Amino acid sequence: MSNLTLIAAIGKNNELGKDNTLIWHFKEDMKFFRDNTIGKPIIMGRKTLMSLPVLLPNREHLVLTKSNLNIKGIKVFHSKEEILDYISKYDKEFMVIGGGSIYSLFMEDANRMLITEINDECNDADVYFPKIDNEVWDKNVISEKEENGVSFKHLEYIRK
Repeated sequence: MSNLTLIAAIGKNNELGKDNTLIWHFKEDMKFFRDNTIGKPIIMGRKTLMSLPVLLPNREHLVLTKSNLNIKGIKVFHSKEEILDYISKYDKEFMVIGGGSIYSLFMEDANRMLITEINDECNDADVYFPKIDNEVWDKNVISEKEENGVSFKHLEYIRK
């Protein structure tokens, strides 16, 4: 879908998280995430929703879950098809923000990914981003940063 973008920060081995939290917290990357999601609907799974300290301001929260959640400020969907049908009605960008199974589910439908590639590893990560096939995606470097002695790149992937 032309209006579906995945956004994630991953380590050298595609690590995303551990114990339902992010592994790395870089000020510049949090700003990158905020700048690219503000004013846009965000798609996530229930665990990602529960990991948020609060609902993220100025973003519509769409949650894919098997559970019957009734939380003010979120829209609940029970299937990928239900979400794809919903977003097909809009001419705006929707951002997939996690977790691992949600990224895997929507990767084939996205035409763009914003990936923070962190030059570090986490040996006890328990959630991973799906493998990025370079035959399917063109990669462009947006910026290169370093924080707390760890370098990282903001990358844009566009479906070929």
